Amino acid sequence: MTNKKNDKSTWAIGGCLLIGIGVGFFFVRESPIALVGSTLVGLGLGLVITAIISSINKQN
Repeated sequence: MTNKKNDKSTWAIGGCLLIGIGVGFFFVRESPIALVGSTLVGLGLGLVITAIISSINKQN
């Protein structure tokens, strides 16, 4: 069982969100809604990765 201090799976949410915002800035001139879309995609990807890492940690 992992304790909260050693569990870094929640870092995936913030990391993917920052990646999504960064990618969105490349497309903001062409379509401002692309910034919002890539931010949401980054958030969703981070949540999926966190769920996968947490389930793997619980099995071990």
